[in-house]
Amino acid sequence: MAGQSSTRAFAGGKEELVLTVRRQEAQLVVPAKPTPRVHLPLSDIDDQEALRIQVPITMFYGGGSHFLQSDRDPVKVIREALSEALVFYYPLAGRLRELGPDQTGSKLMVDCTGELGILFIEADADVTLMQLGLPLQPPFPYLEDLLLHHDDVQGRSVDGGILGCSLLLFQVTRLTCSGFVVACRLNHTMCDGTGLVQFLTAVGDLARGRRAPSAPTVWERKLLSARDPLRVTCTHHEYDQLVDDDDVGAQLEDLVHRSFFFGSAEIETLRQLVPSPEQLGRRCTSFDLMTACIWRCRTIALGFEPNQDVRFLCVVNARNKYKPPLPTGYYGNAIAFPAALTTAGMLCKHSLEYALKLVMKTKENVTEEYMRSTADLMVLKGRPPLTTGAHIFLISDLRRLGFGDVDFGWGKACYAGAAMSGISSATRLVNYYVSGKNDKDEDGDLLLISLPATAMKVFEDQLQRLLKHGYDILSTL
Repeated sequence: MAGQSSTRAFAGGKEELVLTVRRQEAQLVVPAKPTPRVHLPLSDIDDQEALRIQVPITMFYGGGSHFLQSDRDPVKVIREALSEALVFYYPLAGRLRELGPDQTGSKLMVDCTGELGILFIEADADVTLMQLGLPLQPPFPYLEDLLLHHDDVQGRSVDGGILGCSLLLFQVTRLTCSGFVVACRLNHTMCDGTGLVQFLTAVGDLARGRRAPSAPTVWERKLLSARDPLRVTCTHHEYDQLVDDDDVGAQLEDLVHRSFFFGSAEIETLRQLVPSPEQLGRRCTSFDLMTACIWRCRTIALGFEPNQDVRFLCVVNARNKYKPPLPTGYYGNAIAFPAALTTAGMLCKHSLEYALKLVMKTKENVTEEYMRSTADLMVLKGRPPLTTGAHIFLISDLRRLGFGDVDFGWGKACYAGAAMSGISSATRLVNYYVSGKNDKDEDGDLLLISLPATAMKVFEDQLQRLLKHGYDILSTL
């Protein structure tokens, strides 16, 4: 890809802003030292259909007067640190290949040739961080300027940029205020969110002058591979293959992406709507409260029939579910997608407590046996995709992973996390929680959600009625 520029008009702050980004030709960043030439199979948790996607992450840095940054160029610093980090994380410099068909289809492995690397783009934008609009809240209308798609760099591929392509794409964009934006696109089969943060933290360690990453680096994908003999011992509704024949399903090609802020006041409002910890037998988390509320509001907004099946799926980090826990430094996918089932009528006619208990119970389903059962299911059933459809509410919580703590020498990020909800055609209904601020500069949580335009309006109305007036919503379904 030759160097190019793009110009885009969008609402930045209180007035329209024209943004021009000038990108240099993509470069291949290779490990700074020789690395092993090996073939490394992925685990059966890594190698599932739901993770064969590219995931974009965006991090904004203000520059400022941090003592480490001085007059250093963030593009040069981060590019060199990436090269050094790939010595420790050399599989990320490899390419995915298919081992060949077996009873599950084609299993993926990483071809580490010692000669390849990741893609890196240097760019400059003619705006300040302030002009991009504060507070920084996804979706970002200029995302395509800050991070090209793999297809635009490597050529269009039938597999969505999974096989034989760079496993990571970075773009570092300088702003005119001395701030900069680091955006990356990850092949999800290689790492989950925890693993990606571990790699980014290692890049930050090396950028700030450390000789080695602060955390160990552990591959060991066999720890999450299927057993012999195979045995599915748990129920996995997350992989049910259903036909989404409802009217709303036809609208899912035309989605609106929004973010909604939840601060301490909003969380406290929700707590007043559910039984006390003593009555529940435990204290529910902010995740439990927000998710129960959002699942119900979303279901009402989409207008399902009372007897329509609705499902909630969440992403659970299973590292500490194993006994003993997975080794510190394991950066592969160690996640599950447990599911809760009910009907639209049951969910919306009951109080918020009903949804809350379903959410809390669903998370608890993930155990070491659940993970081993999932790996066995992948092999037995040919790596089925996640269940899909408008009636599926899938949420991934990125707030505690540490994206905002990644420091390349200029301090912590002003915003760091998912660039938008509904990140790909395969996961168009994935929603996120990220850390963020409101227009009063208060810290809190952001819900990133995708819905059809008409449903989004109803969703917002239902959510605001609940949060502003503090009463439970009982649907007329």
